[in-house]
Formats: sequence, C-alpha cells, structure tokens
Amino acid sequence: MVRVTAYLVALAMTTLCAFGLWIYVKKLDPRIVWTTVSPDRHRTDKRVGFVHGEKTPILMHGRLLNLASTALAEKELRHDSSTMWGEPYKQASAWKPCADKTSTIHQGKRSESSGFILVSANGGLNQQRVAVCNAIVVANLLNATLVLPKFLYSNVWKDLSQFGDIYQEEYFMNLLKDEVNIVKELPLHLQLVDIEAIGSLITDADIIKEAKPTDFIETVLPLLQRNGIVHFLGFGNRLGFDPLPFELQRLRCKCNFHALKFVPKIQEVGSLLVRRLRKYDFALNQLDKQLLGNFIPNNPSKQKQPSTVRSKYLALHLRFEIDMVAYSLCEFGGGDNERQELQAYRERHFPLLIERLKNTKLVSPAELRKLGRCPLTPEEAALVLSGIGYRHGAYIYLAGSNIYGGQSRMQPFTDLYPNLVTKEDLLTPNELAPFRNFSSQLAALDFIACATADVFTMTDSGSQFSSLMSGYRVYYGGGRAPTLRPNKKRLAAILSENGTIKWSGFEERVRKMIKEEQRVRARGFGRSIYRQPRSLECMCKGRN
Repeated sequence: MVRVTAYLVALAMTTLCAFGLWIYVKKLDPRIVWTTVSPDRHRTDKRVGFVHGEKTPILMHGRLLNLASTALAEKELRHDSSTMWGEPYKQASAWKPCADKTSTIHQGKRSESSGFILVSANGGLNQQRVAVCNAIVVANLLNATLVLPKFLYSNVWKDLSQFGDIYQEEYFMNLLKDEVNIVKELPLHLQLVDIEAIGSLITDADIIKEAKPTDFIETVLPLLQRNGIVHFLGFGNRLGFDPLPFELQRLRCKCNFHALKFVPKIQEVGSLLVRRLRKYDFALNQLDKQLLGNFIPNNPSKQKQPSTVRSKYLALHLRFEIDMVAYSLCEFGGGDNERQELQAYRERHFPLLIERLKNTKLVSPAELRKLGRCPLTPEEAALVLSGIGYRHGAYIYLAGSNIYGGQSRMQPFTDLYPNLVTKEDLLTPNELAPFRNFSSQLAALDFIACATADVFTMTDSGSQFSSLMSGYRVYYGGGRAPTLRPNKKRLAAILSENGTIKWSGFEERVRKMIKEEQRVRARGFGRSIYRQPRSLECMCKGRN
C-alpha cells in the first residue's frame, strides 16, 4: 500500500512538473502547442468522417490558439473549476412543458372531413420533422384528414427511411386523434387518381414561404373541397409562425415535443449511447424519459460512477461540412488550393448560386466574416470553449461527421480538447449496423446524444438541427440544460484582434457574449416556436 501511494505521488509530481516545464518553454517559444499522446488520440484522427483531409494543420488564429494552450495548462495546475455546466439565469426553470393538453377546436367535426391531405416532405431528419408538424396544423386548420406523411428521397441524404422507420406511427396517431384525423393510406377510390392532372399537386412554388393561415384557406381549401385531395410536394417552411391562433400554435408544439417519439430500435441504441457517454451513471430526467422511452434502466444507479466533472459531457454540433463551407463564399485560411476546391464544388453542386453571382455585386470574404456569415471552423469552436473555461480534459461528443479539411482542420481542436468522441467510437459495428445507409436514423442518434447532454454547443444558430435541439432542451430541460450559442458577428470582431488581444480580455468578451445569448426571453413575434418554445401557447410560466 505504501509503495502504491508513493508511486501515485511521484506520478502526480512528474505530471505537474511536466506542465510547469511546458509553460516555461512555451513562454520562450510561443509556437509550441501542448499535445497529449493516448490511444484515444489516434482514434480521433480516423473516427470522424473527415473529407479532403490534408496533414498540415491550417491555422487562422495561431497566436490565440497558443494563448489558449497556455491557459488550459495553467488551469490544470491551479485546479481551476470555472466552467459553464449550468444555466446562468434562474428564470430558466420558471417555464414548464404544457403543450400536451388536448385542443378544443374542431372537436366533433372529424367525421365532416373536407378531404385528404398528402405530404411528401423533403430534406433530412430535422426539415422533415418541421414539415410533419406544420402539416398537422394545416390539416386541423382545413378540417382535413391527413395521410401519414411520406419522406422524399434526396440525392444529398441518400436515405430511403419513411415515417415509420423513425417515429412510432400508432403513438403519433393516437396522441393527436382528438385534433386531427390521421390515416395510414388513402381510400381505394383515391389511390389511382392523377393528382397533378386534376390540379391538386401543390409545390413550394404555389405557397409562399412563411404563409399565413388565410393563404391556405384561400388557395388550398377550394381545391380540397372540389377534388377531395391535395398533395403538398416538399412543404419546406410553408407555414409561418405568426399570426397563428393560440390553439393551432399549441398543436404545433404538441406535435413536435410530444407526438414524435423515436421507434424502439432507435431508442434502444440511443440509450446505450447515452449510458456510455455518462460512464454508466444514468441520471433520470425528463429528456431521458421523452427520448428513450422504456429503454431506461429500471433502477438507475448513481453509485457506479461518482458524480464528478469527468462524468459530464458537452455535445457539439460542428457545422463545417463542405457544402456549407462552399455555399458561404467565405475563405478559411487554406489559400489558393482551398479557393479552387470550393469554387469547383460550387460549380458542380450549386449552379443556381453561380448564375446568381454573375448578376450580383460580390461581397468580399473578409466582409462576409465581419458580418458574421461564415461558418465557425473547428479551431474557432475550440477557442470559444477555451474562452468560456472548459478544461483540457472536457469530455466532448461530436455530432455529425464529414468535417471539411479533415485532420488539417480538426487538429487544432483536438490539441486543446483530445477527449472527443462520436457515436462511431462509443457503439460497436454490430450496434450501428442497422443504421448504416440511413442518414436520418443516424441523425436521430445524434439528436438523442445532444438533447441529453449536460451542455449543448452549436456553431451555427441558423441550422435546423441546432434550432430544434435548443428548443427541445428548453422545453424538457427544466432550466438545467444550457445551450451555448456564439454570436458569429461579435465573435468575428473579437477574433479580428488575434494579434493584440490579451487572453484575459478574450475570455471576458467570449463569456459575456455567451451569457447574453443565454438570457431567458419569451418568444418574439414571428420567431420559431420550435427553437423558442417559451411562449404561453407552448409552455406554462410559474414561479421558480
């Protein structure tokens, strides 16, 4: 016992000395960056679906990155525990879920359906989710029968999944039966009807974006009453958020937050993923119950893993795929090779963008960055986390994959935060096998891991995934599920001072930016209720 204790003390002293020596050397040569060598580190390079991977790291903010490395090492020496694992405002706990109350509108009129609505939703998991709930509201508004929505195949997502492969059909239909009559198939007499020939095919070109209820009543209802059927093809963001009657807005929330439960196959593997992220310390909460259903341990034990900082995890949605990077028209420090590669990608995948640019005055990449229109790089995401105060050993779950630039982009991140994992790390090939080639089902696993995280961090507040995720955590989080949302315009101004700003100044400004974005606000007029459910149509406000 004495020998073991002496060994541990010696090991700890050696580690501290190494940190101290590194800090001293760092001051002599600021180009040196602290790295750790571990088996996990080498897996990090391979596990994320990196594309176009170069081996030389691309840095845009080298001086700040070095300051961050020094700060993280000093934080280890001081045992500094300053982080943002909790909500900074106690008012967050005052809002409670209550959208599952049954609506009173149109009850008793379900047998007088004005016709059948078909919906073929485009996009990926998150776009389709929004389309489904908007379709529920439109069916109620028009007193129509909704056929269980179909999901269009996309050359981008390459996923043949349908509604029943992702969500529980019977649960969905039963929970909403008092507000909307939902059927799985059209009646036989309508199945052979040429919907386009009779004028009942409605594309996104026929309904304006963010349309009002009156637009559907004036445009769609006459077709529905005349032909007995309409087919919405695409249906992306066709229904606006305001003005909308109270009960219809509540129905929208009921669909999104209560009716869409993942199928048992997804819940079961999602439960495995969450348990491994939490080191098998399964803390039961509302998010767990809603997302994992019956696949929660009967007697969640808090004894298996001590409640320490290491058992917490941060989920990061890093939006830096090549399509987003190319479409942004920004530059990311990769020089001529990067510019040529991104231009070639735009010409191949975004011909309409190329045509539009021919007749538009171009905004320079530098100005786009100044305006906050550029996706955050992995390097910038790491700097934000460092500025907030997350330690070098923070356990981070990375949602998604296919990071543009591969290891050349991810190395600055993993140098600062080596404990980075994905679902591919935590689940075995056999456990992932049923989801291969089904991107929406894989995205559902990411949804679960991010929703149940101690902290969720986004790098693009405009993405549908981040929007839905932040709203879901507000709705079920009970004021204990913080979301970090960098303001890209403010961050660009801070990062522009890379050559002169002191680390203490950087920390102060980053923390202020994040905290201001976390203020507890009720949903504003026209704002997405999926993202900002703090609204009396969706949540009930009590005393905290």
